[in-house]
Amino acid sequence: MYGELLPVGGGDPIPLLKTTLVIGRRESADIVLRFPNVSGSHCELCVVEGYWVIKDLGSSNGTKVNGSRISEQRVAPGDKIAIAKHVFEIAYEPLKLGATTMMIETVQPADPFSRSLLDVAGLETKRSEPKTKQVTDSKKIDGQSVSRKNHR
Repeated sequence: MYGELLPVGGGDPIPLLKTTLVIGRRESADIVLRFPNVSGSHCELCVVEGYWVIKDLGSSNGTKVNGSRISEQRVAPGDKIAIAKHVFEIAYEPLKLGATTMMIETVQPADPFSRSLLDVAGLETKRSEPKTKQVTDSKKIDGQSVSRKNHR
């Protein structure tokens, strides 16, 4: 066995028994999902360099990984795969499938001093904004328009 698809929300795990699998509604698919919103040949899973890669096969309702629609993408253990609206977590061990390196997500560390806590909380006012509002009053005195500015 090369891993499992674990239905999110409950259900029996689906074993991944071959290194290339077609998932779809058609009886000839390696993994058959009998739902009307799943295409006949919906997507394909295959092992490449120790990692599962999922490829959408032109399905009507799409294939997603972690909520993003994909055409083809490598999936890491624990990723959520949505086939139409049916969500599965993929479970496998890349090193047992021949991976020579671990897939690592690179996350840029945030500079803790780049923004103030007030700014992060949305409470800081912009320095370019005046702290007072300018109001212009207009009056007509002896037929002439007179303006005066008040700061409030």
